[in-house]
Amino acid sequence: MGATGFPRASRGGGRLRLTRRGRLVVTVLLLLLVAGLAAVLSPASRAADPPGAPETAVVQPGDTLWSVAERHRPGQRPFAVIDEIRRLNGLDDHTVHAGQRLVLPAER
Repeated sequence: MGATGFPRASRGGGRLRLTRRGRLVVTVLLLLLVAGLAAVLSPASRAADPPGAPETAVVQPGDTLWSVAERHRPGQRPFAVIDEIRRLNGLDDHTVHAGQRLVLPAER
């Protein structure tokens, strides 16, 4: 023992030796680091994105939201289609004008 009460450092190269548990901890930490980097650097999933651009319709003279809904989404409830068209296009009321381009909801 040295003067400080601590054991003297050995002169044998100072090489670090890990126990089996130490090696396991280091391995797990490295795996967590690699998994974290992979999660951060991987691109976001596009599984929920609809393919291509959304379908649009151009309002014809005399059209209403009802006629647009019936023409482009037959078989779906017109009220639901109209509500979705209004939401997608930021319409405050039910007024549409000839030549206006409307984004249509996805087909179900």
